[in-house]
Amino acid sequence: MAIVRNATAHWEGSLMEGAGTVTFDSSGIGTYDVTWASRSEEKSGGRTSPEELIAAAHSTCFSMALSHALAQAGTPATTLDTTAAVDFKPGTGITGIALKVTGAVPGLSAEQFQAAAEGAKAGCPVSQALAAVPITLEAHLAE
Repeated sequence: MAIVRNATAHWEGSLMEGAGTVTFDSSGIGTYDVTWASRSEEKSGGRTSPEELIAAAHSTCFSMALSHALAQAGTPATTLDTTAAVDFKPGTGITGIALKVTGAVPGLSAEQFQAAAEGAKAGCPVSQALAAVPITLEAHLAE
């Protein structure tokens, strides 16, 4: 059976002058403000955007997929820190996603970590859902 998670968006006014909220219904963790400015300008003003929400989902999903793959291979990670940077160009859309991961994985070479990270990128359900967008990956072992 599929698990369903829900969020609700509410918007008032035009795109440029309007404002809205997004509420995480399933988890109940909160309601967050969104505006066109928080999406299209460098400073978000304490508000979120669809791209930030995608980045949160992608970095989390990728980390979970990589953690699972490493454990299955007998080399569990001590820590994984992943950043997803989602590029948005007004008038064009989402043009790319850059994943960067640093992991502490005892007994693993840099090449093995890179290969595991590439596999996780390919197998992550969020990566698969976003396959229409170029996704790059940088993977490094913690020093």
